[in-house]
Amino acid sequence: MLTLFHAPNSRSSAIAALTDEMGIADRIETRIVTIPRVDGTGGRDPANPHPEGKVPVLVHDGRVITERGAIILHLSTLFPDSGLSPAVGTPDWGVFASWLTWYQGVLEPVLIFEAAGIAHDWLDTTFRTHAEAAARIRSALEQGPWLMGDRFTAADLLVHSPYAWFQDATPDDPLIRDWVARCKARPARLRAQARDAALMQEAA
Repeated sequence: MLTLFHAPNSRSSAIAALTDEMGIADRIETRIVTIPRVDGTGGRDPANPHPEGKVPVLVHDGRVITERGAIILHLSTLFPDSGLSPAVGTPDWGVFASWLTWYQGVLEPVLIFEAAGIAHDWLDTTFRTHAEAAARIRSALEQGPWLMGDRFTAADLLVHSPYAWFQDATPDDPLIRDWVARCKARPARLRAQARDAALMQEAA
């Protein structure tokens, strides 16, 4: 049994869009939980099994799986015919996994440091800069039109996500901006947004 713990308009929105893209939403039970939000609203939900009270959380037969990159890898492995990832065990699978872990370990921290106005030589040495991260994305898209080449994958869904939320952070690069716009226009993402909007309206 698969259960997704989701809070609307949060990091878990990407996983909600992913399950739609993969055509597996009807095979996963979704439970709505609250989370603490940056603006001070919300709060930790005792029904949420995440050890830090975050989302998304995927529970598979009682086992708790956290972090978007890990959840994407797990779902891609469980449903290999969804078309959102390369075949497991191929060289492209390794590249795909690299994009997901690079997002979690480099891009998101770099963007958060930048938004918070935090700068230090150690951070630049460890994570590199936003400009270097953008250059890596551009280099892939030059071979594109997607990060993995000629087709949209879950790597695009995850890596574009902070730019969809924080448009001012998007690099002033036509190639990257076009890619973000194409990712944002995916029907599955638009449906996930509409469902989130309805949930937020119900909670208001």
